[in-house]
Amino acid sequence: MTSRSTILPSFTNFFSNFGTSSGSGPIPRTVVSIDTRYAPGTIIVNTAERRLYLVQANGQALRYGIGVGRDGFRWGGVHKITAKKEWPSWTPPAQMIARRPDLPRHMEGGVDNPLGARAMYLGSTLYRIHGSNEPETIGQAVSSGCFRMTNDDVTDLYNRVAVGATVIVKN
Repeated sequence: MTSRSTILPSFTNFFSNFGTSSGSGPIPRTVVSIDTRYAPGTIIVNTAERRLYLVQANGQALRYGIGVGRDGFRWGGVHKITAKKEWPSWTPPAQMIARRPDLPRHMEGGVDNPLGARAMYLGSTLYRIHGSNEPETIGQAVSSGCFRMTNDDVTDLYNRVAVGATVIVKN
């Protein structure tokens, strides 16, 4: 068996330089009370809190810890989930390649892929809610605008939401 560092020596932990080195570790998923004006199934991303909420019935929501965009890469708006993929492949957008020419041009899905176990694509944007192979980045401002979750949490969310679900990003 080949180790991850043997396969991708220059890309191992390539997102780690964007956050703090201490990392807060995974944040437990919890049920919380939430404003009832949102329909069940709505996803609310609060970038300041670094939390994602999946609205449920009876004024409750599942709250997940997330990694958010670092300074200069945070955004807000309302979109829909337009696609869902298990173990997605990753092709960095041209803007990311321009900033990081050392990145691979394409990676097949799998445990070493930075999109992790699942990805939910947000409208016509370049952004996704996706898993991460670096759970220590959850709760940090580390990405280029995507929202990352632990693979366990993104799989849980993926199984609960449908294509067409509304995603409200509060910056």
